[in-house]
Amino acid sequence: MKKLILINPRNLLKKGLLKYIDSKFPPLGLGIIAALTPKDWEIEIIDENFDDFEFKQADLVGFTAFTSNAYRAYQIASVYKEKGITTIMGGIHATMCSDEALQYMDVVVKGEAESVWLNVIRDFENGEIKQLYEGPRLSAENIPSARHDLFHDNYMFSSVQTTRGCPWTCDFCSVTAFNGTAYRQRDTEVVLDEIEQTKGEKLLFVDDNLIGYSKKSVRRTIDLLKGMKKRGINKQWFTQASINIADNDEVLQLMADTNCKMVLIGIEAEKLDALIETNKSLNEKVGVENYNAIFDKLHSYGIGVLGTLIFGLDTDTADDLRRRVKWIIESKIDAFQTSVLTPFPGTGTYKKMLLENRIRYNNFPSDWQRMRFFENVIHPAKMTHDELNDVLKEVWSELFSEKTILKKFIMTLKETKNRDTAIWTMVTNTNYGNAIFEDIRFFNPATMLQ
Repeated sequence: MKKLILINPRNLLKKGLLKYIDSKFPPLGLGIIAALTPKDWEIEIIDENFDDFEFKQADLVGFTAFTSNAYRAYQIASVYKEKGITTIMGGIHATMCSDEALQYMDVVVKGEAESVWLNVIRDFENGEIKQLYEGPRLSAENIPSARHDLFHDNYMFSSVQTTRGCPWTCDFCSVTAFNGTAYRQRDTEVVLDEIEQTKGEKLLFVDDNLIGYSKKSVRRTIDLLKGMKKRGINKQWFTQASINIADNDEVLQLMADTNCKMVLIGIEAEKLDALIETNKSLNEKVGVENYNAIFDKLHSYGIGVLGTLIFGLDTDTADDLRRRVKWIIESKIDAFQTSVLTPFPGTGTYKKMLLENRIRYNNFPSDWQRMRFFENVIHPAKMTHDELNDVLKEVWSELFSEKTILKKFIMTLKETKNRDTAIWTMVTNTNYGNAIFEDIRFFNPATMLQ
């Protein structure tokens, strides 16, 4: 029996959110690859989210990586290549930087794997493997349930994907470049079966937008949530969604009934020119002035809001960032992911900044490690690089202070009347703060609540 090892590398520059058990998520893509692999192969996942890499013998070694951990994938691949063992890489970074990846891997798969993985395996078995495979996007019925049995037992969260694709083309995001603009939906019964196979005590739906953008997609979400309720699936869960998540009361009630605790919503900014810059057209249409009403609606169902915001946009001055933090603190957002504008390959932001020579750290592939959301890697438009660093330290110190985190906890508890939700959002805030100030300071939510 041939052996396939699948490797999930981690960024060695900083541990970031991987230091905390409740912010680690299993490598779902590798679980899908395992499900696509013929039964006569032995499969093992080496997951550096928990265990440092140690060489194990294999016939074929596969990697997935985001941009921030691609360099580590290349490092590990060199160990296998020296021993004459075939290495193969897929995922978003390999898709966007396939020429680079081919310098370090024997084989690269661009795009989604469902359409090509069996060809890769057959070619390998026949001694005819190619350097490059390109996987066209198939309908969602071709997405198998991941092999959750192969994931590390210590994951608190399990992950399930119910849809792929996003019709919006936000300038900073690579989802559409990788998964396309068509919103593809998996069969609800297949998804429910997969949820029942998961091991973690909590659940993340990794969809870019769980409810979609049409009456049909909303209906499907309702069917999915009703199915969870009928089957007695009661894991606490969270998901990503667009600002339109609050449009349907039936959806919100079912989310509450099935134990949803938090929704990640891409806010990005509280001012119109920034939304226009990032091509965040849905938020622009909804209107910044209506954000808090949407958050109130979610709170009324006991659901917290994790708002994502970007610092260092081309429209941003230092005072804009101070105002953004003031807005976050005074708003009804419960938890906040505040990342620095990062030019990931495949995005409009990357193309623009590459053309304008505004990527400060560009010794690739090693500098890919810096592209982890919480490090300033750019020359911003209205500040110097150092000025942005100074204001980031200032505003992050205010935002991720014990005073602000406790204030938000009390607000969430009052607004949602749900202690579990308040704890979820507080732990989220402390984890982000600890990741930003790694090795500088540490907040323990349990101690803060004493």
